Amino acid sequence: MGRCSIDLYSHDLGAAFPDIHRFGAYIGGSPLNIAVGARRLGLRTALLTAVGPDQVGEFVVERLRREGVETRFIPVKPGTRTPAVLLGIEPPDRFPITFYRENAADIQLTIDDVAALPLSEARAVQLSGAALAKEPSRSAIFYAAEQARALGLTVFLDLDFRADAWHDPRAYGLMVRALLPLVDIAIGTEEEVNAAMLRRPEDLTIRHSQITAPEIRGDLPANIRALLERGVRALVVKRGAKGSEVHLPSGEVILAPGFSVEVVSILGAGDAFAAGFIYGHLQGWDYYRAARLGNACGAIVVTRIGCADFTPYEDEVMAFIEGQGGF
Repeated sequence: MGRCSIDLYSHDLGAAFPDIHRFGAYIGGSPLNIAVGARRLGLRTALLTAVGPDQVGEFVVERLRREGVETRFIPVKPGTRTPAVLLGIEPPDRFPITFYRENAADIQLTIDDVAALPLSEARAVQLSGAALAKEPSRSAIFYAAEQARALGLTVFLDLDFRADAWHDPRAYGLMVRALLPLVDIAIGTEEEVNAAMLRRPEDLTIRHSQITAPEIRGDLPANIRALLERGVRALVVKRGAKGSEVHLPSGEVILAPGFSVEVVSILGAGDAFAAGFIYGHLQGWDYYRAARLGNACGAIVVTRIGCADFTPYEDEVMAFIEGQGGF
């Protein structure tokens, strides 16, 4: 549940943004990427997002249908627009990105949209921290978490911090901390964990135009403990090339090493990780194996230029893991 977009990725790899001539059109947005990634691995997935009455919305919904993601719960919101994202690709570490989310349809998701879902038929719900930025989607997220908890579903939260979406980054932490008692497993980067406990604006620095990768200072171990105290069963921390960590309330930390690959683009890697981790967890795997699968999915995606359209299928990721020495 959360945002969606049309993603326009540069096909002129290495070119500075003003020198780009060619873009490819794909689908994106963190919850959408996770829905597609989990579907490709073998889960049945449905996406609750919203689109505007425009051709971009038609593009997004049709591409989701082709992926086998259930789309019948995606409303069209009159008077809104389906968001867009433009990305330049300058490996290994520069990926200038621009979001067009003014009057975004997906932020208009309501409690009624959640009430229309057949949640009793689901095993899990995955929510996005970015959807907490504004009403009415903020209330819809809380309502979805409450209803899912009442039904005994597993509630996953992707911390999904986007600094430009918040009038004050400290508000992000307030919303996340309020939601965590309704969450079973939270997933995020080190920066997102720090953002969830951000209290001083001077601890946040936006590097260049890289609003997807803010530098957030904080006491990471203390922040991890503080978030675990909010009631989650596990906090999964994505650490890029270093792999991932699963932190438990007992203090146990499960380390899952990453895979060595050549990076083309980092966008979408975290969502691919989440898809893999959620898939593994719902298969009944232990945390290590689920996190290791997530690492593999992320490693495959960073060798490609995009997000949902480039996430691996189950046979592909299993072959990759086997080729890297197994789990």
